[in-house]
Amino acid sequence: MFENLVSVSTQVAILFAMIALGAVLRRTKLLDDKIVKGFVDVLVVVVTPCLVVHAFQRPFSPDMLKSLGFVALAASIGHVAAIALSYALIHHRNPHTKNVLRLAAVFSNAGFMGIPLEHALLGDTGVFYGVVYIGVFNVFIWSWGLCTVRNVSTKQLFGSEVKSMFVNPGTIGLALGLPFFFLSMRLPEVLGKPVEYMAGLNTPLAMLAIGYYLAGAKAGPIFRTPAAYVAGAFRLVAFPMMIVGALWAFGHVISLERTMMLALVVSASAPVAALTSMLAARYGSDVDMSAGMVGGTTLLSIATMPPVIALAMQVL
Repeated sequence: MFENLVSVSTQVAILFAMIALGAVLRRTKLLDDKIVKGFVDVLVVVVTPCLVVHAFQRPFSPDMLKSLGFVALAASIGHVAAIALSYALIHHRNPHTKNVLRLAAVFSNAGFMGIPLEHALLGDTGVFYGVVYIGVFNVFIWSWGLCTVRNVSTKQLFGSEVKSMFVNPGTIGLALGLPFFFLSMRLPEVLGKPVEYMAGLNTPLAMLAIGYYLAGAKAGPIFRTPAAYVAGAFRLVAFPMMIVGALWAFGHVISLERTMMLALVVSASAPVAALTSMLAARYGSDVDMSAGMVGGTTLLSIATMPPVIALAMQVL
């Protein structure tokens, strides 16, 4: 257990060193909002699909296909359970604040924080399963998440932006990447290497962007809002521990691949998704609360992710 804790803590510390650099670059004005917005656009539109395509260039395996299906099913059930619990646990008189906190409780930063950790701890196979979790994440955040942050019903949303639920960089990456897996194909080197190099930008660009926004986050709204403590505790501790417990129980009933289970735990234990803040800003919700939750849980995750993941490595 101690060795696992040290290993995970080291990898988390490496990520936070890059996050700290992003904060320093903001303070020294070497980065500004326009540059970092460009970072994020490149990450979302280019790097994410490349990451997925690169991860899926591997020989087909029936066992891996079963694990892939299990990840998709487990991630879907996990999101549904988190949504249901967010309604039961998180209340606030301001609907915008309440909705932002519910999003914060449900959606993890599985792409920007989860994927780098999965790569460091579990290798390319961990990333393979991690991108499936991100695909499920995208379906839920662009459906229920979008409805919630806009404070509208799903019926009202259909016909306008609901296409984002199925057409987004994560699902596009899956659509492009899955054929490579099913056909056991790889891109020719002249294309495969650029895709690999672009995928490699996920960690440094994401960490710099997180550090930049973290340096400008306002902590005040969180400290004054009890519901924020509930949302943060659920996101960082309660939900990932629920996933660990469920996987431990299932592992005693059916045979589950360990790397797949650990990838699920890493994705589930990440702090609040950065997209929560982006959606709040875009649709005029509680921007300060969303930014504070992303920043606050990211800082706290340096203390929460290592023990949760180390425990999973011990018991799964």
